[in-house]
Amino acid sequence: TQATRLCDWLAARGYDFVRTYEPGDTAAGRRIRDIVLSPKTGDLAPRAEALLYAADKAQHVAEVVRPALERGAVVVCDRYVDSMLAYQGAGRVLKLSEVESMARWATHDVRAHLTVVLDMDPALAVREKLQQDRVEAAGDEFHARARQFFLDLAGRDQARYMMLDARLQREVITAQILERLLPLLTDVPVHPADSELSETPGIVSP
Repeated sequence: TQATRLCDWLAARGYDFVRTYEPGDTAAGRRIRDIVLSPKTGDLAPRAEALLYAADKAQHVAEVVRPALERGAVVVCDRYVDSMLAYQGAGRVLKLSEVESMARWATHDVRAHLTVVLDMDPALAVREKLQQDRVEAAGDEFHARARQFFLDLAGRDQARYMMLDARLQREVITAQILERLLPLLTDVPVHPADSELSETPGIVSP
Protein backbone atom coordinates (compact mmCIF):
# COMPACT_ATOMS: atom_id res chain seq x y z
CA THR A 1 0.00 0.00 0.00
CA GLN A 2 2.68 2.51 0.97
CA ALA A 3 4.86 1.63 -2.03
CA THR A 4 1.89 2.33 -4.30
CA ARG A 5 1.13 5.65 -2.63
CA LEU A 6 4.78 6.71 -2.75
CA CYS A 7 5.08 5.85 -6.45
CA ASP A 8 1.87 7.76 -7.19
CA TRP A 9 3.40 10.79 -5.45
CA LEU A 10 6.65 10.47 -7.41
CA ALA A 11 4.79 10.10 -10.71
CA ALA A 12 2.66 13.15 -10.01
CA ARG A 13 5.80 15.26 -9.60
CA GLY A 14 7.66 14.00 -12.64
CA TYR A 15 10.30 11.84 -10.96
CA ASP A 16 11.76 8.93 -12.89
CA PHE A 17 11.25 5.93 -10.62
CA VAL A 18 11.19 2.15 -10.61
CA ARG A 19 8.92 0.19 -8.33
CA THR A 20 10.26 -3.29 -7.64
CA TYR A 21 10.30 -6.05 -5.05
CA GLU A 22 12.17 -9.07 -3.74
CA PRO A 23 12.15 -11.96 -4.23
CA GLY A 24 10.91 -12.43 -7.77
CA ASP A 25 11.06 -9.29 -9.92
CA THR A 26 13.14 -10.90 -12.68
CA ALA A 27 12.53 -13.98 -14.82
CA ALA A 28 15.06 -15.98 -12.81
CA GLY A 29 13.77 -14.43 -9.60
CA ARG A 30 10.24 -15.63 -10.25
CA ARG A 31 11.47 -19.21 -10.34
CA ILE A 32 13.44 -18.67 -7.15
CA ARG A 33 10.43 -17.04 -5.49
CA ASP A 34 8.33 -20.09 -6.24
CA ILE A 35 10.92 -22.34 -4.62
CA VAL A 36 11.42 -20.30 -1.44
CA LEU A 37 7.77 -19.36 -0.83
CA SER A 38 5.72 -22.29 -2.09
CA PRO A 39 4.56 -24.66 0.67
CA LYS A 40 5.04 -27.43 -1.89
CA THR A 41 8.81 -26.99 -1.53
CA GLY A 42 8.68 -28.35 2.00
CA ASP A 43 11.68 -28.02 4.29
CA LEU A 44 14.77 -26.22 3.03
CA ALA A 45 18.05 -26.21 4.90
CA PRO A 46 18.49 -22.66 6.25
CA ARG A 47 21.75 -22.20 4.32
CA ALA A 48 20.11 -23.40 1.10
CA GLU A 49 17.27 -20.92 1.62
CA ALA A 50 19.71 -18.08 2.27
CA LEU A 51 21.68 -18.92 -0.87
CA LEU A 52 18.51 -18.87 -2.96
CA TYR A 53 17.57 -15.44 -1.60
CA ALA A 54 21.09 -14.20 -2.31
CA ALA A 55 20.84 -15.48 -5.90
CA ASP A 56 17.57 -13.60 -6.36
CA LYS A 57 19.18 -10.42 -5.04
CA ALA A 58 22.21 -10.76 -7.30
CA GLN A 59 20.05 -11.03 -10.41
CA HIS A 60 17.66 -8.32 -9.22
CA VAL A 61 20.40 -5.78 -8.59
CA ALA A 62 22.12 -6.57 -11.89
CA GLU A 63 18.96 -6.51 -13.99
CA VAL A 64 16.71 -3.95 -12.27
CA VAL A 65 18.25 -1.89 -9.48
CA ARG A 66 21.65 -0.83 -10.80
CA PRO A 67 20.41 0.14 -14.29
CA ALA A 68 17.72 2.30 -12.68
CA LEU A 69 20.17 3.98 -10.31
CA GLU A 70 22.68 4.57 -13.10
CA ARG A 71 20.12 6.56 -15.09
CA GLY A 72 19.23 8.60 -11.99
CA ALA A 73 15.88 7.01 -11.16
CA VAL A 74 14.42 6.62 -7.66
CA VAL A 75 14.13 2.94 -6.74
CA VAL A 76 11.25 1.94 -4.48
CA CYS A 77 11.88 -1.64 -3.40
CA ASP A 78 9.56 -3.81 -1.30
CA ARG A 79 12.09 -5.77 0.83
CA TYR A 80 15.83 -5.81 0.33
CA VAL A 81 18.98 -6.94 2.18
CA ASP A 82 17.67 -6.16 5.66
CA SER A 83 14.77 -8.54 5.13
CA MET A 84 17.20 -11.32 4.25
CA LEU A 85 19.21 -10.60 7.38
CA ALA A 86 16.06 -10.58 9.51
CA TYR A 87 14.39 -13.69 8.13
CA GLN A 88 17.19 -15.88 6.81
CA GLY A 89 19.69 -14.69 9.42
CA ALA A 90 17.92 -13.96 12.70
CA GLY A 91 14.79 -15.94 11.88
CA ARG A 92 16.62 -19.11 10.81
CA VAL A 93 19.31 -18.58 13.48
CA LEU A 94 22.21 -18.40 11.04
CA LYS A 95 25.33 -16.40 11.83
CA LEU A 96 24.38 -12.86 10.89
CA SER A 97 27.86 -11.78 9.83
CA GLU A 98 28.01 -14.63 7.33
CA VAL A 99 24.55 -13.93 5.91
CA GLU A 100 25.33 -10.22 5.62
CA SER A 101 28.65 -10.90 3.89
CA MET A 102 26.87 -13.06 1.33
CA ALA A 103 24.07 -10.53 0.80
CA ARG A 104 26.45 -7.58 0.38
CA TRP A 105 28.54 -9.56 -2.09
CA ALA A 106 25.46 -10.56 -4.09
CA THR A 107 24.22 -6.96 -4.30
CA HIS A 108 27.61 -5.31 -4.95
CA ASP A 109 27.01 -3.60 -1.58
CA VAL A 110 24.32 -1.36 -3.08
CA ARG A 111 22.55 0.08 -0.02
CA ALA A 112 19.25 1.84 0.39
CA HIS A 113 19.32 5.51 1.39
CA LEU A 114 16.23 4.94 3.54
CA THR A 115 14.57 1.80 4.87
CA VAL A 116 11.04 2.13 6.23
CA VAL A 117 10.00 -0.52 8.73
CA LEU A 118 6.25 -0.86 9.30
CA ASP A 119 6.04 -2.54 12.68
CA MET A 120 3.33 -4.53 14.38
CA ASP A 121 3.00 -7.76 16.33
CA PRO A 122 3.93 -10.39 13.71
CA ALA A 123 1.70 -12.98 15.32
CA LEU A 124 -1.32 -10.77 14.63
CA ALA A 125 -0.16 -9.80 11.15
CA VAL A 126 0.52 -13.34 9.98
CA ARG A 127 -2.57 -14.84 11.56
CA GLU A 128 -4.75 -12.45 9.54
CA LYS A 129 -3.63 -14.20 6.34
CA LEU A 130 -5.77 -17.19 5.44
CA GLN A 131 -3.22 -18.55 2.98
CA GLN A 132 0.36 -18.44 4.22
CA ASP A 133 3.50 -19.05 2.18
CA ARG A 134 6.23 -21.26 3.63
CA VAL A 135 8.04 -18.32 5.27
CA GLU A 136 4.85 -16.86 6.77
CA ALA A 137 4.08 -20.32 8.14
CA ALA A 138 7.47 -20.63 9.89
CA GLY A 139 5.99 -20.02 13.35
CA ASP A 140 5.68 -17.27 15.97
CA GLU A 141 9.22 -17.65 17.34
CA PHE A 142 10.71 -17.28 13.86
CA HIS A 143 8.77 -14.06 13.23
CA ALA A 144 9.50 -12.73 16.71
CA ARG A 145 13.24 -13.10 16.08
CA ALA A 146 12.93 -11.36 12.70
CA ARG A 147 10.94 -8.50 14.22
CA GLN A 148 13.44 -8.01 17.05
CA PHE A 149 16.25 -7.82 14.48
CA PHE A 150 14.44 -5.01 12.66
CA LEU A 151 13.81 -3.16 15.94
CA ASP A 152 17.46 -3.44 16.96
CA LEU A 153 18.68 -2.41 13.51
CA ALA A 154 16.46 0.66 13.35
CA GLY A 155 17.44 1.62 16.88
CA ARG A 156 21.17 1.49 16.09
CA ASP A 157 21.03 3.49 12.84
CA GLN A 158 18.23 6.04 12.95
CA ALA A 159 19.79 8.02 10.11
CA ARG A 160 19.01 5.26 7.60
CA TYR A 161 15.97 3.62 9.15
CA MET A 162 12.46 4.84 9.85
CA MET A 163 10.30 2.80 12.21
CA LEU A 164 6.54 3.41 12.00
CA ASP A 165 3.54 1.82 13.67
CA ALA A 166 1.83 -0.17 10.90
CA ARG A 167 -1.53 0.30 12.67
CA LEU A 168 -1.59 4.05 11.99
CA GLN A 169 -3.93 5.35 9.31
CA ARG A 170 -2.38 4.91 5.88
CA GLU A 171 -2.57 8.64 5.18
CA VAL A 172 -0.58 9.37 8.35
CA ILE A 173 2.07 6.82 7.41
CA THR A 174 2.35 8.27 3.89
CA ALA A 175 2.77 11.81 5.22
CA GLN A 176 5.53 10.74 7.62
CA ILE A 177 7.38 8.83 4.92
CA LEU A 178 7.23 11.78 2.53
CA GLU A 179 8.47 14.18 5.21
CA ARG A 180 11.49 11.97 5.77
CA LEU A 181 12.05 11.33 2.06
CA LEU A 182 11.91 14.88 0.71
CA PRO A 183 15.43 15.92 1.78
CA LEU A 184 16.82 12.86 -0.03
CA LEU A 185 15.25 14.01 -3.30
CA THR A 186 16.89 17.44 -3.37
CA ASP A 187 19.36 16.58 -6.14
CA VAL A 188 17.14 14.14 -8.03
CA PRO A 189 16.01 15.57 -11.40
CA VAL A 190 12.33 15.91 -12.20
CA HIS A 191 10.57 16.01 -15.54
CA PRO A 192 7.68 18.50 -15.17
CA ALA A 193 6.21 17.58 -18.56
CA ASP A 194 5.50 14.10 -17.20
CA SER A 195 3.93 15.27 -13.96
CA GLU A 196 0.26 15.22 -13.03
CA LEU A 197 0.28 17.73 -10.21
CA SER A 198 -3.35 18.74 -10.62
CA GLU A 199 -4.81 16.07 -8.31
CA THR A 200 -3.48 12.81 -6.94
CA PRO A 201 -6.22 11.34 -4.74
CA GLY A 202 -5.17 10.40 -1.25
CA ILE A 203 -1.60 11.70 -1.54
CA VAL A 204 -0.34 14.38 0.83
CA SER A 205 1.35 17.34 -0.90
CA PRO A 206 3.97 18.74 1.49
